[in-house]
This record gives sequence, C-alpha cells and structure tokens, in this order.
Amino acid sequence: MYGSDVLAGDWRRRGAKQVRDIAAERDLVVEVAHDGYCGAITRVQGGNVELEDGRGRKRVFPLGGGFMIDGEPVRLLPPRAQAQGPRRTASGSFVVADQRARVALPSRILVEGKHDAELVEKVWGADLRVEGVAVEFLEGVDKLDDLLAAEPPNRQRRYGVLVDHLVKGSKETRLAEAVLRGPHGKHLKIVGHPFIDVWQCVKPASVGIRAWPEVPRGIDWKTGVCRALGWPHAEQGDTGRAWQHILGKVTTYRDLEPALLGRVEELIDFVTEPVA
Repeated sequence: MYGSDVLAGDWRRRGAKQVRDIAAERDLVVEVAHDGYCGAITRVQGGNVELEDGRGRKRVFPLGGGFMIDGEPVRLLPPRAQAQGPRRTASGSFVVADQRARVALPSRILVEGKHDAELVEKVWGADLRVEGVAVEFLEGVDKLDDLLAAEPPNRQRRYGVLVDHLVKGSKETRLAEAVLRGPHGKHLKIVGHPFIDVWQCVKPASVGIRAWPEVPRGIDWKTGVCRALGWPHAEQGDTGRAWQHILGKVTTYRDLEPALLGRVEELIDFVTEPVA
C-alpha cells in the first residue's frame, strides 16, 4: 500500500536542479556563476575556454560546470567535431581545393585607407588570391587622380575603386564624378557605401554595441567614436588598437552591412571580367 522503496534509486539527487551539457561553440554567450562575469566564447583550447566581454576583456576558465545561460546552470563541453563537406570562405564562396596562388592581374581594386584594405582582405582575401587580384589603398580618394596619371588604366588594366561616404552632395561623390568624366573614366568603376568610415560597415551587433555613436562635426570621427564608447582615445595609437578590436570581431560576410557586400562583389566582377 505504500508503493516502492523510498530509498531506491539516487535519492540524494531528487529535487536537484538538472545541469544541461552545452557544446562550447564560438560566439556562445555564457555567464560565470561564481562572479557574474559574462562573455562570448572566442576560443576552446587545452581543456579551457576563453571568454571576451563587451569591453574586449578576455578571461580563461576550465571547461565543465560553473557556467550559466539565461540564468540556468550549464556544463560546457568541448565543441562538436564539424562534419566534413564543402567548406566556404569568409565571403561565403566555396573553398577551391589545392588552388595555387595566381600571378596578380594587371587590374586591381583600390580602397581609400589601410582599414578598408584590411577589412576587404579579411573577408574576400581567399577569393582575391584565387582570382589574382591585388588590393591597394590610396590614403584618400583625393589622391586617385595622381595615381591615374602615373599609371593610367586601359582595357587590360582596369581599376575598381571603393569609396567611403559616397552619398549625394558629399565631397567624395564630387571627386568620383569628376574622375569618371575625365580621360580615364572608361576603364574605371567607382562604387561606395554610405557610411562616414569603413568602421560603420561592421554591424554594431558584431562589435557588441547597440549602434555606432553620432559624432558632432569638427571632431575626428574615430576619436569621437572611441570616446563615446568608453574606449581609450587619448593617444595616437588608440584608434588603431580600436580598429584591431573591431576587425577581430569580423569572421564572415555576415558581420558586415549589405551596403558594403554588394559593392565589393561588383568590383571583383569588374576587374576579373575577361577582356573582349
């Protein structure tokens, strides 16, 4: 009449909160139970997991228990082995197996600055090496005329140019239109994105912020962004370190705004189009 033995089974665990096993996949956000530190997984190595919080600070913890997700306890396990299959580059293209680097084409892609070049390389670098396309930076679209005069484009050597802040009425738009009206316009393609700086081409969510700050006129944009976000900004190298932090958050084309993605693809098509 009293049912089964009350001591049968593991009676000590009855009523205890169950801990889920979770694979420690990259970008998964977890909380450390004992001190409340919260961060995204950036690396799993040697039985440890590295977390990075919203301010870019990194800490390493052993895999296992002691973590929480949405307030529920979890146990972090090594990530699952990835199934083998067609791999993709950071731009979303299929990886070309055993592809040797090609001799660079005479045509090339020109970008305004070092940060633009680094972003293009990180996302489209594998594709560009397969096609043999070099990326060079101008240090400002106002120097495009000098480059064209020194190395004029032609049918075999076309230039695709990526410009920041290419919107109606901007200085960049006026310069681009003047160049296209000039003697070299036939062998050029100039496209651009609407943002003030290439930093804004990275989605805010990928960087861990709600939105890129509004910077008042008269203040250096990058310095103003660092100040508004509470990042170091007093020294000359601070903006460079801020950019490396931003660039480190970019892993695939999904981290970039569509306004940039389509423009870069246009330029790649333009400079790799076979000469008729």
